[in-house]
This record gives sequence, structure tokens and C-alpha cells, in this order.
Amino acid sequence: MNGKASHAVQALNEAFLHHYPAPALHTVNQLPIDEIVTLLQIQPAAEMVILWDGLMLDKANAVLQQIPETQAKKILQRGNPVHLARVLVRVTEEERQHWLTLVDSSRQRELNTLVQYPEESAGSLMDPRFMLLYETLTVREALHRIRKFKPRFTRQLYIVDQDGRLQRMVEIHKLAMAEGSEALASLAQAVPAMVEATATRDEVVSQLEQKHITDLPVVDISGRLVGIIRYDALMDAVREESSVDILTMVGASREERALSNVGFVVRKRLPWLSINLLTAFLAASVVGLFENTIAQFTALAVLLPVVAGQSGNTGAQALAVTMRGLALREIGTSQWLRVVKKEVGAAFINGISIALLTALGVLVWSSSLGLSLVISVSMVIAMTAAAFSGVIIPVTLSSLGQDPAQSSSIILTTVTDIVGFFAFLGIATMLSSIL
Repeated sequence: MNGKASHAVQALNEAFLHHYPAPALHTVNQLPIDEIVTLLQIQPAAEMVILWDGLMLDKANAVLQQIPETQAKKILQRGNPVHLARVLVRVTEEERQHWLTLVDSSRQRELNTLVQYPEESAGSLMDPRFMLLYETLTVREALHRIRKFKPRFTRQLYIVDQDGRLQRMVEIHKLAMAEGSEALASLAQAVPAMVEATATRDEVVSQLEQKHITDLPVVDISGRLVGIIRYDALMDAVREESSVDILTMVGASREERALSNVGFVVRKRLPWLSINLLTAFLAASVVGLFENTIAQFTALAVLLPVVAGQSGNTGAQALAVTMRGLALREIGTSQWLRVVKKEVGAAFINGISIALLTALGVLVWSSSLGLSLVISVSMVIAMTAAAFSGVIIPVTLSSLGQDPAQSSSIILTTVTDIVGFFAFLGIATMLSSIL
């Protein structure tokens, strides 16, 4: 094949991947490992990463082991962090640390966070080394995969769709006795129980007691299979549950208990209360800058809590969604821009809607078109800024290795108050001639 023909084939492959990603990735997943490695090596960096992100976990792991280190570095640095974490959790600690040395420190922190599940969660109990099957396979093809990958012995094998989402299961003894040409789908049955990776040990034990299962599949927030809790791990969880009381943590500290002594509680809570007091004075100082404007137009003082309240609620919503995504490993810190776009877009649209309603109410109350204009514009600005802050604050704290749950709300309240007050009173000052 000459150079022009090779270039044309490459262009067709890229177009197929970009316009028909699902069938393209399905085709690639059917190739042997060595052919996938060869295919990735001839791709530009962007296409190589897209293809690797679409590989099944067992194949992605095998490819990462065989691909040249220079290309592995590009995959580790630019690949989907959640998919990367699902692959890295399947390898030994030594192998994982080796791969992480290829990326920068920020990426290392992100991936290390994603591969760590909370203690006593389903993710910490599961075995991440498992084999996936597609419903489109025949019995013969499924048995060939079993012989090739030699999964740990289990009574059930799990079937996923093209995105890795758990669909059904097949019992291995039925597979062994079926005809080779028979479709795997004909042997499949519903999965009796599953848990999310962040489920507590209580939930795992509850599933075992209710369903009388030997293996429990573990999925992420999107329903993708990430591991299996084997029978021995289930039994260990039951024994641990029967001997250990679950203590409820209260207050601002992870270590604080319901019956902690007063001195301990004061030591843990007082610093944050002091910080909160300082930030409250900071927000109050912003109001003080516009003292003359407030004295001239007293209606501003009445409406000030409306702007601050709406921006505070908007920021709290964005903060809760972002922290939940970080906690459940739905997102990594490198995906902050996508989350910001979504939250800011939603806040802008909501801000316009709320601003119109508020302007109408203020117009009826005050008969001032200028005051209605001021509060509506400031509300859109404040709500949009609050949504941005609600994403950036926990992402920044997480990337710095800090616990966002402990201080995000204090920082967010300060930001939303300052921005809300400054926007409302600043616009009122600029447009004082029409109030």
C-alpha cells in the first residue's frame, strides 16, 4: 500500500471512530491484544486515547502492559481518569506506582484518589480482577475467553453492554453444558443483587442475608461493573459486622463521636467557628462600602437578603453535586471544566428565570422599574458566580489534598455573600440615577 492509500485508510478510520464510536469500539474490542496494540501505535495521540478509553477493562489492562512506555504515558496523562482508575485498581501496588511515575503530580493525586475506596465500603471489599462477557457472544466464544483469561473460579459470570454496564449473568455450569453454537443470551438470567462501590458494609451484609448469594457484583454510579465481592469476603464482612459497633460521627470532625468530651468538641469546632466569624465580617465590610447608597435607598437593605439567599442556594446545589461526584468517583479533578460548564449554564438559565419573577414582584411592591432592573441583573450575576464557586472550591481543595467536606461550605458562604452583596449594591450605585 503506497503513502496516499495509507493516508486515506487512516482518514477513514478516524472518521469512523469519530462519527460511529460505538460500533468502532465494539470492533476494536473483538481484536486480539497484539492487534489492538499495533492499532494504537499507528494512531495519533488523541485517537489512541479515545480507543484505549473504550476498551474493556481486561483488555485495557493487557494493552497498557504491552504498549511502549512513551505511549502509555500519553494514555495515563490524557485518558479518562475514571476509566484509568478502574484499570489501575486491577494491578498490584508496585505496578500502579510504576505507572503513576509517568504522569505529573497533579494527575498522580487525582488517580490515587480515584483508586482509593472508603474503608469498609463495598469498593474496599471487592475483587477488581474479573472477566466481562457480551450477550452477543456464543457459548464457544465465551468458553474461549474463559480459557484465555483464566478468571478466578466463580459460580457466576457477568454480562455487560458495550459501555460496561451490568446487564445479566450466566451460571458457569450452564455454560459448560450448553452447545457451542448456542447464543450466550439464551443462558443469561437476571442479576439477583448488586451494590454500588460506595455502599457500606451494612448494605453488603444486608444483600447477603436477603438474597443468599455467593458472589455480589459491585457497580459504579453509572451501573458499570467495577468488581465482585467474593464469598469469603462476604463472610468476613458478616463476621466483622457482628463484632463491631458502627459509631456515628457527629459535629465538624471525623473523629468526633456522640459522647465525645466537651474539651475535644471545642478543640475541633472552635477554629472553624472563628474562621466563619472572620468571613462574616469580611462580607459585612462589603456592605459597609455602600453605606451611603443604602442610606439613600432603604429598599436595598430589604432586598439584600433575597439576592444573597438565592446565590447561596445555587452555590450549595453546585457544591453538593460536585462533592458527591468526587466522593463517588464519578469525576476527577481534571474534569472540572466540564462540571463548571454544566453548573454555570444551569445557573445562568435558572438565574434569568428567577430574576424575571423577582423583578415582577419588586415592581409590584415598589413601583420602581429601576429597582427591578438592579435586582434582576445582580441576581443573574450572583447565581452564576455562586455555581462557579460551588464547583471550583471542592475541586481545588481536593487537588491540594485537603478534605473539601470540612471547609467548602464556609468558603462558599463567604464567596456567595461577597459577590451577591457587591453585585447588588454595586449595580444599584451605578444606576442610582434611575432608582
